[in-house]
Amino acid sequence: MNKIYYLSTCDTCKRIISDLGLKEKGFIFQDIKTEKITPTQLEEMKNAIGSYEALFSRIARKYKELGLGEKSLTESDYKKFILEEYTFLKRPVIFIKNKMFVGNSKAIIEQAKAEL
Repeated sequence: MNKIYYLSTCDTCKRIISDLGLKEKGFIFQDIKTEKITPTQLEEMKNAIGSYEALFSRIARKYKELGLGEKSLTESDYKKFILEEYTFLKRPVIFIKNKMFVGNSKAIIEQAKAEL
């Protein structure tokens, strides 16, 4: 399954989708703002990457607003926050065949590009 979890209002996500040519490659697109991530989908992501923390975005505005940097978060906390608030998912999350790529770092996007 080739799928991308992204935010349609995110310029970085749009650039990555364009750079990788995902629309032309028949990917399934899920805008996490309009189509919330289900617990099953999040569990699938966690199983592919190893932890909820690896999927958690510390640059989300709410991270600072809620003072989460001063708290000691557990795996269940990361899971709860991601399911409650879409901005806590590090994005994009790209599934290519049986591999998953999380985030927008240059290295991750290059790995995804190589897998395509």
